[in-house]
Amino acid sequence: MAVTNTTDREHQGYLRFCELLQQRSGIVLGDSKQYLVTSRLSQLMREQQLASLSDLVDRLQRMQPAGLMQQVIDAMTTNETMWFRDGYPFEVLRKDLFPNHAGSAPMTIWCAACSSGQEPYSIAMTAEEYRAEPKAKIFAGIRIVATDISSQMLQTAREGIYDSLAVARGLSPERKKKFFDPLPDGRWQVKANLKSSIAYQPMNLLSMPYSIGPFDVIFCRNVLIYFSPQVKQQVLSALTARLKRGGVLFLGGSESLGELSERFEMIRCQPGIMYRLK
Repeated sequence: MAVTNTTDREHQGYLRFCELLQQRSGIVLGDSKQYLVTSRLSQLMREQQLASLSDLVDRLQRMQPAGLMQQVIDAMTTNETMWFRDGYPFEVLRKDLFPNHAGSAPMTIWCAACSSGQEPYSIAMTAEEYRAEPKAKIFAGIRIVATDISSQMLQTAREGIYDSLAVARGLSPERKKKFFDPLPDGRWQVKANLKSSIAYQPMNLLSMPYSIGPFDVIFCRNVLIYFSPQVKQQVLSALTARLKRGGVLFLGGSESLGELSERFEMIRCQPGIMYRLK
């Protein structure tokens, strides 16, 4: 009976943690994730001398120590990414969006949930490659805002330094040679000209500042899948409000617009889909 009571208390602590995480970050966890949560937070809980998830929730709700919630979010967020992920959005930029960008102002692009920086740097590389094409139209360049909820990921992105394994995921040898500098320890650093086009800043998609935007293009890929249906629509509405008329939104392959589909034109890219705001 004592074992059962202990198990019940642990599960109740897990449910309390899930509720708090959803309130603070929008991330929804199912009943089957208790072991994952425990394993990801075990080191942090040892450092904080906390015996259970209930103790962690109590501390976060009572004391709100500076940085602790951010540490929890850093531990819980999934940061699966690679260079030129899915391919087609970057081809669309090079073949369609860059050539047809009118005016003398740079194209404004927002990478929401940018993780460790591979997506915004891939966009910057695509822009450099387009401008080097012999028949490229006059192009004012790009200005990228890249945001993420994880402070650890943003720090990695700002530094632009990656080990050989990370560099190998989706990056051709030609692009590595052109856009990266080798470091003495075997890692690779993004060249300064790519960094100069990107501004990194922390952002929780549940509380976007009104000052951000509007943008010509928004990338928000493979993050909505972690939210509840209500939060998904909240985030999509906020993204739509920060997109210029005629602007383009890229979502992940398993994500959709839901209730906002009538406000967009769905364009099939073969493969992939992009959404243009009417």
